[in-house]
Amino acid sequence: MTEQESRRPLKVREVGLVQRFARWLSQRNITPNQISVGSVVFALLAALSLLALREGSPWFAWAAALFIQCRLLCNLFDGMVAVEGGKSTPAGELFNDIPDRIADPLIIVAAGYAVTVVNWAADLGWLAALLAVLTAYVRTLASASGAPTRFTGPMAKQQRMALMTIAALLTPIEHYFNATAGYTILFALLLIAVGSALTTARRACDAFHYLNASARSASHD
Repeated sequence: MTEQESRRPLKVREVGLVQRFARWLSQRNITPNQISVGSVVFALLAALSLLALREGSPWFAWAAALFIQCRLLCNLFDGMVAVEGGKSTPAGELFNDIPDRIADPLIIVAAGYAVTVVNWAADLGWLAALLAVLTAYVRTLASASGAPTRFTGPMAKQQRMALMTIAALLTPIEHYFNATAGYTILFALLLIAVGSALTTARRACDAFHYLNASARSASHD
């Protein structure tokens, strides 16, 4: 599977400002692999901001939302610099995928520990993170088995991070009305867990039907 084939389809790549910034990055001494590693750094900062909610100001949630978006921008520009900028490397696929498998759990697990309104929030965070990684595992396994690469939802990476961003932005507002805030993040984690389970099942079923259909077609030739 080529780097182009493994890319998540994103319309934002067609935006002129995004393309100009990607070109600017391509002209600098910056590699796409370095940008990919940067996404983990931003995810760690987001995780630390979420953990700070337990003891500090609810406004740390807005810092988490900012770092989550920075993480996604790294995910966007590493591929654009690699493909459009002509800086792809033999190890590009590793740097494209492994940092995501680290960044997702960092943010989601930290979100679970940030919630103190129920004593099972951390367990939900771990469950949501595990299921999030499982969506990517099934996608990769299906592709390695010969099925098309599917980035279908309902809870792919973009949807997971959008939910976490919205929850983080709403947390200070929730805290204004309720001193024991945390239900917004808790609800987001619940949606991520359920949505990721559905996404995993959908991708597995799609791969199963495709591979079976391909086998039947080959047997008739």
